[in-house]
This record gives sequence, structure tokens and C-alpha cells, in this order.
Amino acid sequence: MTRPGGVSGVLGVDSGGSGLRAVLAVDGGRLTSPLRSKEPVRTGPRGIDAGHLLEQLVPMARQLMVDSGVGTLRAVAIGAAGLTTLGDSLRAELPSALARELGVGRLALVADAVTAYTGALGQRVGAVVAAGTGMIAVGTDLRSWRRADGWGHLLGDCGSGAWIGRAGLEAALRADDGRPGGSAVLLARAEAMFGPASALPGQLYPRSDRPAVLASFAPEVAACADHDPVAADILAAAARHIADSAVAVCPTMADISPEEDANGISGQGSGGDPGRSPGEVQVALTGGLFKMGDPLLVPLRAALAEQLPYARQVPAAGGPLDGAVRIAADLADGRLTLPRDDSMLYVVTDATDATGTRPPDHSP
Repeated sequence: MTRPGGVSGVLGVDSGGSGLRAVLAVDGGRLTSPLRSKEPVRTGPRGIDAGHLLEQLVPMARQLMVDSGVGTLRAVAIGAAGLTTLGDSLRAELPSALARELGVGRLALVADAVTAYTGALGQRVGAVVAAGTGMIAVGTDLRSWRRADGWGHLLGDCGSGAWIGRAGLEAALRADDGRPGGSAVLLARAEAMFGPASALPGQLYPRSDRPAVLASFAPEVAACADHDPVAADILAAAARHIADSAVAVCPTMADISPEEDANGISGQGSGGDPGRSPGEVQVALTGGLFKMGDPLLVPLRAALAEQLPYARQVPAAGGPLDGAVRIAADLADGRLTLPRDDSMLYVVTDATDATGTRPPDHSP
């Protein structure tokens, strides 16, 4: 696929529950408009289906290259939901396949939590909470990764959209029963969305998309928080859970060695911040859950300030697709300082295709 002449670029990919998104960053920093697939990548007996991902990604990448005049891909970064536990097939098959199909020698396979982190903070020391239907917190001191929660709606994802929605529906059913802790306000909202309370279990339990159904009620809880103390308490509890996860992964001041900080490691790369204070640790929030606004953010910011007084809360610079592009660009330029980890950030710098042809290795 590599063509002589023309410009070069890097490819960032985000693979999640809503499908595959891909964007090219052309040398000079210009981004193309993202392309999207029509379906999520399948998961099979061997985990994430590498063949199905390739079927979708290769035509998208070629189209982006043609449209933007890019002749060479210097690096590709693929952020994938489930990579940590379901990524064996991707790690085994994608390096040689992408070298063969697209001439790619440098590839990063990245857990979606890490692309969310990188999109939000770049290559800085800190912690990021990514929350929507589910919730996971990721932190790094640039030597190793830490993660908390992300265990799914049955075992965890505490404070997530699914968690808030479930707590709100429980309060609604308590009111229907006449038990303590119920909310007549939330019961009215639940019946408006789902019908009679008695029908709710039949609507919910058979569904394969239960987390999304539960999360659909979270905005109703937020809408009631300013006049319903039960709803307000649910969001305050969610804020405490989210803050607990951030604390669990956030590096402490002692985690940043004086030598590393003097060398500016925590500010290197495309996410670097030359103006950061020595030893600064940053915390950012990313994901659709935080679009709820003040009913959740006010108690959450207070909880973070109380539990992480040394960390500076900052707005997320971008999302997971931005993070994938940043990782690809830093990998291409040999300045990727994020910690390598086979389950979280798997990097190949000299992929060999099926014919044994080795693409050029630009390792520093």
C-alpha cells in the first residue's frame, strides 16, 4: 500500500461498542474527518476478532490515505475495548497483517482506557476517569499503569451511568413498595419511561444490553437531583465511588522521582506541558457521564479536592480517538514515553509481513 512520493501520516483508531472509528493525522498536524464502521468488531472464542477488525479497518485506512494524499503510514495506534483480557488474537495477527496490507512497521495496540488517558492528559503523570455506561480509572507515573474498577455493571463500574440508573430504579421500586429510601419522584419518571413498575423486571432482565438500559435512566436521576433528596444522594454516592477509583490509581508525589521530574519526563511528548509545575500530578474526567453537569460534577470535584489535595483537576484535552492519534504520532517520532505493557500498551516497531519482508524500522 505504501506509494512512492507524497506525504506521510499516522493513523489513529478507536474500536468500541458503537463500532470502529479511524482518522489520519497528516504530517504537519492536519487531521482528516474520521471514518466510521457500521458495526462493532466481533468478539469470538479467541477474543476480539482480528479478521473482522481488518475487514473494516483496511478499506477505511486506504480511503483515508487516498482522500488526503498520504503515501506512507509511519505508525498506527489502535485503541480497543477489551484488549486487556480479549486481545490475544489482535496481538498475534495484526502486526504482520497491517505490515502486509498497509506497509506499517510501527504499531501500538492500546487498551481503550489508555487511549482515553492519553487523549485527556497526553504523556503526563496523573489519573483519568473515563465514565459513560461503565466506568474505569487509569493512572500512571510513567513507569507503570494502574487501573481501578471497569469490572462491568454486575461486579463494579461503581458511579457509572449504569450504576446511577440502577440506583435510581431501585429507589423508584422502593417507593412503589412503600419501603424506606424510596423516591416518588423517581417512580414517576421510571413509569413514564418504562411503564408500570411491575413490568420493569420483565423489560430489563431478558435484555442483552442491560447496562445501556440502566444507564438510560441516569439522566432522569440527574434531572431530579435539585428537588429530590434521594436523587441527590444517589449522585453524591456516585461521586464518592468515582473519587475512590481516582484515588486508587493516582500517583502520589513520592511516585515522581526528583531525577525524572528534573528531566521533564512527565511533560514530554505530544501531551507535554512545558509550563507545568515540578512534581505536578493532574486528574481529568472524560466520557459522556460527565455531560450530566453540576448535579454530578459539584460533589465529584469536592470529593476529588478532599481526597487528592495535591492533584490539579484539569479539563480533558480530547477523547480516546485523539489519544490514539497522539500515541501513533509519538510512536512514529520515537518519543513515546508511556509505559509499555502487553495488556495495556503493546508496541511493535519492526513488524514483518507474511512474506518475510520487513518494513523500514525507524527506531531511534
